Amino acid sequence: MKRTKLKKARLKSGLSQRELADKLGIAEITVRQIENGNTDPGSKLAVKYANFFKKPLEQLFPDIFLLKFDTKSIKQKA
Repeated sequence: MKRTKLKKARLKSGLSQRELADKLGIAEITVRQIENGNTDPGSKLAVKYANFFKKPLEQLFPDIFLLKFDTKSIKQKA
């Protein structure tokens, strides 16, 4: 799953993948893999992204940090 909101945040900041990688202290390929959804950031790196873009983790990484409520498993009491 591509992380379009993460990529949009980077592009809105006017940064290339290489420039973002330099600012975060990571490899350019790591930025590319995270944006393409091929790998997930660790918790420390996810926080670096959130702090850098001043956006919540849930917005940048909804596939990882967004809570999902499974209402199908909740049984209704009569």
